[in-house]
Amino acid sequence: MFDQLEKINSRPQPFEFYTASDLWTDEYTSKQMLAYHLNGEVDISSRKFAFVERSAAWITSEFDLCEGKSVIDFGCGPGLYAQRLAKTKAAITGIDFSKSSLEYARSRASAEKLNIDYVQQNYLEFTSQVRYDLILMIMCDYCALSPDQRKALLGKFKTLLKPGGRILLDVYSLQAFEQKTEGASYGLNLLNNFWSPQEYHGFLNSFKYEDEKVSLDKYTIIEANRTRQVFNWLQHYDQQSLAHEFAESGLQIEKFLANVAGDAFDPAGTEFAVIAKLDIS
Repeated sequence: MFDQLEKINSRPQPFEFYTASDLWTDEYTSKQMLAYHLNGEVDISSRKFAFVERSAAWITSEFDLCEGKSVIDFGCGPGLYAQRLAKTKAAITGIDFSKSSLEYARSRASAEKLNIDYVQQNYLEFTSQVRYDLILMIMCDYCALSPDQRKALLGKFKTLLKPGGRILLDVYSLQAFEQKTEGASYGLNLLNNFWSPQEYHGFLNSFKYEDEKVSLDKYTIIEANRTRQVFNWLQHYDQQSLAHEFAESGLQIEKFLANVAGDAFDPAGTEFAVIAKLDIS
């Protein structure tokens, strides 16, 4: 028992394990995540619907979305942005590896007669000959990726952009990192049966990595017939560190914003957004 508890409470190296697919493709937990997506009153999985509406309206205006324009949404979930942006007549592509989310997204697109190309795939593996006017990555998904994954993704973005195309994404700030705390907790059916419909013992270990500005929520779920761990990593940034990361991949940040609704940058905010383009200097 002591050895098991030692393993549960052990601190991994930053981004040592990648378990996003376990969270989003497991039949039960993916449906739990979808339920959070579709709860427009909470900022979990997706932001509140009022914000999504304001954000989509700003994106439409800022990037002049209309017939003839093309948009690709990395990590589109159940299509909350894709549905709204498709009404501009722009060509919309959404990528996600959650079957549950895309089944919902496709059903809504069909009901509203919206022409959206949904692709069920890990976006790290996505390739296409199509070039896009706008690449979206919303809800700070970028922060959940390791340095190598982020570098590969930015390289992919470069190949997918049309000349003059733009990238819009958001990230967690260093202010958010400072608010994080380390700790350990235990609960029977932790998070109200989020992880399984069967009874389980759940452990949550939260770690901070000061040098890397990375945080981790590590979940250990012990059921009668299996034990699994899920690692939720988050990279945190300031303006300089994110600009440097983009520049190393040949991309230039042209604007910092408070969020993907176009609000003015707030140095005290726990998140911020950027508009980026190819660096042709």
